[in-house]
Amino acid sequence: MPVKHEHKQRRGGASRRRAQRPTAPSRTPQERRAEHMRRLGEAVLARAEEVRAETIARTQDSGEKVEPPVQQSFERICTNSTVAVSRWIAGHGLEVTHDSARETSRIFGELAARRAASLQEVTRRMFWWRNVFAEVMSDAAATLRTPQGVLREAREMLQLSVEFSLLRMCQCFEKERRATDEQLSRREAELAFMATHDPLTNLPNRTLIVDRIDQMSARSAREGTSVAALFIDLDNFKTINDTLGHGTGDELLKAVATRLHGVVREVDALGRLGGDEFVVLVGDLSADTDPTLVAERLLDALKPPFKLGEGGETTITIGASIGVAVGDRASAGTLLRDADIAMYRAKWDGRNRYALYESGMQDAVQERMELERDLREALEQEQFFLAYQPTLDLAQMRPTGVEALIRWRHPERGVVQPGSFIPLLEETGLIVEVGRWVLAESCRQGAEWLRDGHGIAMAVNVSGRQLDSDELIEDIRGALDRSGLPAEALTIEITETTLMRDVEQTARRLQAIKELGVRIAIDDFGTGYSSLAHLQRFPVDALKIDRSFVSGLSENSEGETLIQTLVQLGKALSIETFAEGIEQQTELSLLRRQDCDHGQGFLFAKPLSAAEADAFLRDWSAGRTSFPGA
Repeated sequence: MPVKHEHKQRRGGASRRRAQRPTAPSRTPQERRAEHMRRLGEAVLARAEEVRAETIARTQDSGEKVEPPVQQSFERICTNSTVAVSRWIAGHGLEVTHDSARETSRIFGELAARRAASLQEVTRRMFWWRNVFAEVMSDAAATLRTPQGVLREAREMLQLSVEFSLLRMCQCFEKERRATDEQLSRREAELAFMATHDPLTNLPNRTLIVDRIDQMSARSAREGTSVAALFIDLDNFKTINDTLGHGTGDELLKAVATRLHGVVREVDALGRLGGDEFVVLVGDLSADTDPTLVAERLLDALKPPFKLGEGGETTITIGASIGVAVGDRASAGTLLRDADIAMYRAKWDGRNRYALYESGMQDAVQERMELERDLREALEQEQFFLAYQPTLDLAQMRPTGVEALIRWRHPERGVVQPGSFIPLLEETGLIVEVGRWVLAESCRQGAEWLRDGHGIAMAVNVSGRQLDSDELIEDIRGALDRSGLPAEALTIEITETTLMRDVEQTARRLQAIKELGVRIAIDDFGTGYSSLAHLQRFPVDALKIDRSFVSGLSENSEGETLIQTLVQLGKALSIETFAEGIEQQTELSLLRRQDCDHGQGFLFAKPLSAAEADAFLRDWSAGRTSFPGA
């Protein structure tokens, strides 16, 4: 009994201890659901790389092929989306998906809008990712024994994230599409502007000018008025471009465009046709309206010097030749052509002026163009040759040198006079290449005569275009080296007008030529604007008095006084004097009386061919030739 009682006591004690043990509070359904969701989300997050790899595998062999950078974007989106949705399912809150969704939709939208991948391909890959994510999540749920209700809720969250991303993607796509369309529209407008405007000055180009002529002509036909085209070509622009550089040339063109625009009416049109060519179209011309007044305004606008460079340190003065064509034409091109023809007439008449188109001008221009074409072929086909006119020491009346003079023997035109082609050589710039040939040939011939025992010097004329470049110095050096002619036997002749074109640069280049040992003479002296101060700046050895002062000396006492002044000027500066164009015995006598050093002219000899000059020198050496006054 006592044992039994003891047993009953123990059972009672155990019951009392169980009754006293605290009971764990039971979890609510919401808490159990949250726990399942957390475990499921974390399980999928742990398999994020698996989701990425499987998505890539399924999309690689189907759909569009994309560039590697685009593929990398897709893979980054896949990983970011998996992490974001997994964390959301795990209970981190909806906000964890916002940044990822925005980034994903932005990239998808940009890819589609920029045509890196089609919208269809972007959407397809998003659905592939969703399907793989759902499969991995279902597999994880089976392992975790996740209730079906929880799994269903997780799938709904996945679908919601996809729909949200699709919505954002469409918004981004639309935004990118609009931006792209606007960019394309701007680009199309820019291309349209570029197609019809000059890129340097932003003025209408030939295409737009032709269209404006058509419009003006149609309006003029309705209103009974006329249209005029003024073709503007800057004078000596190529020289400025070559001397100061293309940057300065472009700056000058823009400044010219601004000047011209300032004097053109709003109803008229200003354009640039290319190079240094501009055009002004004047419409609504009535019978009492003179388009040449417009030409005068344009010329006046260009008269003030242009100050170029950052501080305006470069000052340039430039003129223009303007051709004016008025009235109806068969086409816009015909009106421009006639204005162009008139512009050439203005250039031939002296430049910095205008000319009104007249019938018959086209024939003259055509002939001029043919002459230019023939000139371009003349050097290559060896049509140029040199004539040599002797110069004499007037005190001893003996030949001391010859002046090389270029001639052109054309197969159809015959021998063309220098006045007919040298200005065109200057205008086209061909004078530089032709002048280089003249130097080389003159030095070769001079060296040959020296080797034959004729102690004479060679004089060669140099143009302003040649003197505009340092290449002249190397041309002279090269001609001397190749021929073997001593430098002191060569004289370079430069006109007084050329000397004054750019005093600083001319003085520098002449000094460099002088350092080669070459003599320098001023040709046609007295016809330009040089002063005594200017003469002293140049390393001049001789003054060649222009023939206009020599001609008719016996009939003009003032002429003799002027010759005396020029000769005395030369002696005061220790410069030799040459008289050109001596044709009469009286002229020779007066020049000798004034103590002029040298002379040349038909009284002694006309320009001779190389063979004739050689014979002349041989006859003189043999005593078979005598000169008046000797």
